[in-house]
Amino acid sequence: MRGMTSSLTIGERVAWYRRRRGMPQEVLAGRIGRTVDWLSKVENNRIDIDRLSVIRTVADALDVVIGDLIGEPTLLDWNKDSGTKTVPALRSALMDYRQLTPLLGGVANDSEPPDLATLQRGVGEVFEAYQESRYGFVTGRTPLLLSDAVLAADAHGSEGRELLALSYQAATSVLTKLGEVDLAWIAAERGLNAAQQIGNPLILGSLFRSVTHALLSTGRFPEAVELTRTAADVLQPQISQPSGAMLSVYGSLFLAGSMAAARCDDRANTAAFLSEAQESADRLGSDGNHLWTAFGPTNVAIHRVATAMELGDVQVAIDVGPSVDTSALPIERQVRHALETARAFSAWNRTDEALSIVLDAEQRAPEQVRHHYLSRQLVLTWMRQQRGKPSPALDDLARRLKLS
Repeated sequence: MRGMTSSLTIGERVAWYRRRRGMPQEVLAGRIGRTVDWLSKVENNRIDIDRLSVIRTVADALDVVIGDLIGEPTLLDWNKDSGTKTVPALRSALMDYRQLTPLLGGVANDSEPPDLATLQRGVGEVFEAYQESRYGFVTGRTPLLLSDAVLAADAHGSEGRELLALSYQAATSVLTKLGEVDLAWIAAERGLNAAQQIGNPLILGSLFRSVTHALLSTGRFPEAVELTRTAADVLQPQISQPSGAMLSVYGSLFLAGSMAAARCDDRANTAAFLSEAQESADRLGSDGNHLWTAFGPTNVAIHRVATAMELGDVQVAIDVGPSVDTSALPIERQVRHALETARAFSAWNRTDEALSIVLDAEQRAPEQVRHHYLSRQLVLTWMRQQRGKPSPALDDLARRLKLS
């Protein structure tokens, strides 16, 4: 399916899979607790469904995964950063059986392990590229990074394992962005296993957050909520006199958990998790980027807008979203917030403002806008809603996103 249904809206995919299942509208509407009129409007693009809680309910009823309805995974374009080896190369690296146990011979036994300083620089470069939304660079570099990190873990003990855990986290981050959810889960699980062997609570907390994001990407929202609580209990002893990095990791865990709770329509836990994150941000005192978390008061505000949209509170997102100044945060955070704000304006039929926001976001991070389901679905919906010929700006954007 990768790339083949990129020009379909979520509603059109719902209709396609419903017909593929041989299911009348009355049956599907009954299974999801909606009226036939509502479902008909969804399938004909008269109603948008962009809340992942609703999308997951429909996906479950159709016995498909969320990615089938939102058009993931997407095809990563070749560019000067990625070359012509992208996700398949990363898949090969993750599925190398020799990584599973030393009994199977290890990885490239005749290779020299990298020194820790070189590997640390490599990990930093990949995370920095991710925060710059350079997905081609991250995907192209991560297979070699993982191979080097496995060798370093064998040669350098706990310091090497820390870098191995972080390398898996980098892989998880980019794979979730591309919708490669099964591979993201493998990377997150491997990273957590490496972190558990170290005994460093900071690295363990960082990988807890990575696993939470992997659960979110697979639509396992209740499990992500549960993991947030469990991981917070594990990290709690470190919070009495924490470093800035620990506050950032701890607070970021609750931000991921708040998204999971919102996608469960769980307002109580959403508010509780945001409150915990806010407390950590207040103790930190300012925005930072410890362990590439981009954590601080601004990221909490970003998540207040994103969770409001997941809960259907468009008014809150409209009131708060445009006033959040994200300029000091990494590009990835800036653009993610921009897409959420555009989503809110679009929900209120303020399409011109929403389009302007998406165009600005594309200028800053073309790869992120190209691969995020929100931007793709917004543009597709606007194209479908046109009574006549779309504006040159919208038509050109759709072409650049390869939606027309």
